[in-house]
Amino acid sequence: MKITSRSISSHWGMTALSVISLLLSAPCQTSAVQTKVPPGTAFPVRFVRSVDASKAHPSDRVIAKTLQVVILPGGQRLPKGTLVVGHVVGAQPNSLDPEPYAHQKASSISIHFDQIVNGDLTLPVNLSVRALASTFQSYWASVAYEGAKRLIGGNGFSSLDKTVHDDSGSVIAYNRKDGVFARLLASDNPASKTSLNCDSTSTEQSVAIFSPGACGLYGFDEVFMPHAGRSGSGTFTLVTRASSVKLYAGSTALLQETEAR
Repeated sequence: MKITSRSISSHWGMTALSVISLLLSAPCQTSAVQTKVPPGTAFPVRFVRSVDASKAHPSDRVIAKTLQVVILPGGQRLPKGTLVVGHVVGAQPNSLDPEPYAHQKASSISIHFDQIVNGDLTLPVNLSVRALASTFQSYWASVAYEGAKRLIGGNGFSSLDKTVHDDSGSVIAYNRKDGVFARLLASDNPASKTSLNCDSTSTEQSVAIFSPGACGLYGFDEVFMPHAGRSGSGTFTLVTRASSVKLYAGSTALLQETEAR
């Protein structure tokens, strides 16, 4: 049999067509990518910039970053430093109302987080506040002393066995490869400075420097949170009569996806 350049070209042409045909007939396989965040998913975050009620305006951006990896139910991993982006809904500076008599008007600021951003990935969210801690409280919850540290919410973390214990000594959270994870615990802490309680979760969540039962405000003197966004609004509000509300950079929060959107 005489082999020519034409016969070789014909052979490879038929082979290429066969391969293309097989590829087109094969079922399409794509990796599962999360398109929305399931209700109850927790995001421990640190605020990047301060938000001051005396200077803020509606639509001003509010940015926080995740303190550790967040793992979604489908296995998708959002790395430490993932952006959680929101905006100021409303701001009221502290002021004195002279009518009908001198009256100190409360200062307030309302914030809504609506996006998770990591590179090309953007996920819509509607996040409530489970716990919010001042810069001071957040710093000390990150510092270990003699192999232990006190997390926001009061539980102790041991660097030796990498576990979190409750007051009875029971293990309620673990420091895994990507950070501290736990099933969140229900809380009705009367000192939380919010009228809404926190529910438990049946799945492990990313908690970082927060206790599994952390709920409400920590380290905010004379500041209250009448709305935490847990009703489905996703908007939380801080209020004080002492001065204009300030949420400083370095403050941290344990945010949680709500049911409604």
